[in-house]
Amino acid sequence: MEETKSVEVPAKFKDVVAGVEKLTLLELHELVKMLEEKWGVSATAVATVAGPAAGPAEDEKDSFDVELTAGGATPIQVIKIVKEVLALGLKEAKDLVDGVPSVLKEAMKKADAEALKKRIEEVGGKVNLK
Repeated sequence: MEETKSVEVPAKFKDVVAGVEKLTLLELHELVKMLEEKWGVSATAVATVAGPAAGPAEDEKDSFDVELTAGGATPIQVIKIVKEVLALGLKEAKDLVDGVPSVLKEAMKKADAEALKKRIEEVGGKVNLK
């Protein structure tokens, strides 16, 4: 397990941080999704705005569509990843995996798209980045 960094928490945030620390990863994910819906924002949009100061080279593509081309020998594992990453229900995730080729997510940042591709390919699925 990784060592956690010690960060000075301002007094006004101590109660919030203490509450968040008690949440499981799934509960934290649900909280983020609820806050995104409540305020009409996206955590990924904030990360994009706060991205690197030097933009990508003009000819370098910085967003990709992630297309699932095969569910592989263990489609259940692929369904689990799709369900988790896209915050879908089991049926919706299964429909995407069963209906290959299917675009899982459009306009993902390069690093996020490659990470998703790697996770799916580790369990036997096949992915194209467009």
